[in-house]
Amino acid sequence: MEWLNYHHLLYFWVVAREGSIVKASKELGLAHPTISGQIHRLEEVLGEKLFERHGRLLVPTEAGRVAYRYASEIFSLGREFVDTLKGRASGQPLRLVVGVADVLAPSLVRRFLEPAFRLGDAVRVTCRADKSVEEFMAELALHRIDVVLADGPPAPNLAVRVFPHFLGECGTTFFASPKLAAAIRGKFPKCLDGAPFLLPGAPSLVRRSLEQWFDTQSIRPRFVAECDDSALIKDFGDEGMGVFAAPTVIDAEVRQHYRVRVLGRAPAIRQQFYAISVERKIKHPAVVAICESARQDIFGVTA
Repeated sequence: MEWLNYHHLLYFWVVAREGSIVKASKELGLAHPTISGQIHRLEEVLGEKLFERHGRLLVPTEAGRVAYRYASEIFSLGREFVDTLKGRASGQPLRLVVGVADVLAPSLVRRFLEPAFRLGDAVRVTCRADKSVEEFMAELALHRIDVVLADGPPAPNLAVRVFPHFLGECGTTFFASPKLAAAIRGKFPKCLDGAPFLLPGAPSLVRRSLEQWFDTQSIRPRFVAECDDSALIKDFGDEGMGVFAAPTVIDAEVRQHYRVRVLGRAPAIRQQFYAISVERKIKHPAVVAICESARQDIFGVTA
């Protein structure tokens, strides 16, 4: 196997960016023949022509454009790597990249992350909700993110080695807009039978727990929508489109931010929350603060 020479790739990348070997040689401080020879060597290794000449300019070929895109990502990641290590030693912001399961309520995610902002050292937090929890596991293994906040532990058959850190658990509260709440007759939970309901998207754990609880209670709500995004469910509920469920630990936030009433609470529907990382013993100071605060301050009473 022939390994990629990153010096050759750097020379190619600078020439592609500048458009000529003359300009690249000034930036790199190298002679023209040296740069030209290294690029030819890279082309031999890759088996592709990377440039074609248009007048005085060197323009990347189709293979060259692909190489330039990858080179840009490689050198950007390299700078980020150096900045991260130097930042930790020089007082620059500590970087924390968090993958968030979209089923988690934004207000709960905010409460989870607040301790990171209160650390003595400055922290730069990046929140991502652009992938499924399973996809985030691969991101963890590649160290592209530091921790995943999820509503359950990782699947036992994962190909990557990750560790769940239990944050806490609570029951479930059912909400409805004032108009819908007034139209629903009977006592909780039987009043949910036949009522319009906003169901979390599959395959979330809270959805399975709700469906199992409905079966045990012999309740058949009328499912009017399924949403992966918990914030969208609350917006629909605010507009009276259906009843929705949320973790009891955020009762106050839900009632404060949405015009809804509590229909009832089901302590038997347990919702659990985890921080998942590649570390058996967490070392990242921001993740340590998140876990400790969640256990003590958020779930200390209800856990």
